[in-house]
Parts: sequence; structure tokens; C-alpha cells
Amino acid sequence: MEIVNFFEHSIFHEKAWKLFLEQQAMIEVVIPKADVQHVGSTAVPNSLTKGDLDIQVRVKQEEFLLAVHALSKLYSLNDGSISTDSFRAFTDNLTDPPLGVQLTVINSEFDFFWKFRDVLLKNDNYRVKYDELKKDFDGKEMDDYRKGKNTFFEWLLETPELKALSSNGER
Repeated sequence: MEIVNFFEHSIFHEKAWKLFLEQQAMIEVVIPKADVQHVGSTAVPNSLTKGDLDIQVRVKQEEFLLAVHALSKLYSLNDGSISTDSFRAFTDNLTDPPLGVQLTVINSEFDFFWKFRDVLLKNDNYRVKYDELKKDFDGKEMDDYRKGKNTFFEWLLETPELKALSSNGER
């Protein structure tokens, strides 16, 4: 049983940003055309966070398999995650903070991580609502938190703010 705990964003911000810049540079060397984005709670100031860094790597469909191969040389495949022809998840638990990398095909059904970040950045009431959910699950089972988080993000997908974002990831 895995327990989830949350911490103030400020504790991890500097380390997460530094690690993001390092990883972004490495990823852009092996996948030059990738759109590499800092996503997750460490990308949203004032958020509660588990203290990990999430990166979304966005590529065109025709670049996906090459990107999977390139990222497999840098990170471990996240065996606990789904694997499709438009999404793969990778992990590196030896970095500080621990790292999750989500590879997505641009405009695919899984190309939403940057959208969640942008909506939470622009709508503090949504960020607060998400933090309240995290507080409810602090110190509890990770699987239960993941179910609650999925419900929240399914709801967020239906908000006008998220639907208004362009598909190409431009801000």
C-alpha cells in the first residue's frame, strides 16, 4: 500500500525548475522537434505537490515511435501506466525530485497535460479546488487519491476554460 503526502509548492519549486531545464535540454538533443513542457503541480505556483516533477513531451504521430525509442534510453518505462500508439509514460525515481515523463502525440486524446496546467495557472479557483482534493487524500492510499484526481480532471476537461484552449499548445 502506497501512501500519498502533499507539500507546499515552494519547497520543491527551485529544484523542480532546475531539473526541468536539465531534462528539457537532454530531451531536445534526442528528439529535436519535440515540444517539451513542465506540467504537473510543480508548474503551478502555490499548489500542493507530491514533490515530483512532471514533463510532457509532445511530438507528431510520425515521430512517436522514434521518440519512444529515444526516451527509453533516458528513462525507465512506467509499467504501471497505459501504453498506446499515442501515449507512453516514463519515470526516473533517482532524480531529485523524482521524475515522470509523459510522451504524447500532439492533438491525441492524451495531449491534455499542458491544458490542465494552463487552466490551473489561469483559474485560481480551480487550483484551490484541486488542492482541497489533495488535502482530503493527504496521508491516505495513493490508489484512492488517483481515483479522486481522475474524477477531478474529467470534470476539468468539461470546463469552458479548458475547452477554449487551442489544440497546438500555444499559450
